Amino acid sequence: MKTVQVNIVTPDGPVYDSEVAMVIAKTVSGEIGVLPGHIPMVAPLAISAVTLKKDNGSSEVVAVSGGFIEVRPDKISILAPSAEVASNIDVARAKEAMKRAEERLQKKQDNIDFKRAELALKRAINRISVHEGNK
Repeated sequence: MKTVQVNIVTPDGPVYDSEVAMVIAKTVSGEIGVLPGHIPMVAPLAISAVTLKKDNGSSEVVAVSGGFIEVRPDKISILAPSAEVASNIDVARAKEAMKRAEERLQKKQDNIDFKRAELALKRAINRISVHEGNK
């Protein structure tokens, strides 16, 4: 089975680097599935899970907080502000972040704080769902 090299990188460094048979990611305009040999493209990612299907039938999931996916026929690069492999997610920390964001949303402060809290809540929910979906 054909594979493609996938790199997921954050400002803190590399998060994932492996050969996979398929990448499933959610862009801001919808979900995409990318196979080896795909035509080149670049797309902005939504706060979501990226599923990496191996050629042996197993899958790995990485929580990304937005960013971009760059696809080339032989390599896929994901550049994200933050990303965590499901097995490395600290669920207690994510639940605390979710609680803080929900409290900030209830205070209904100015637009900037509201938007920041809303994004923090989305990131926390994404991390929790990626971890729980990987059990």
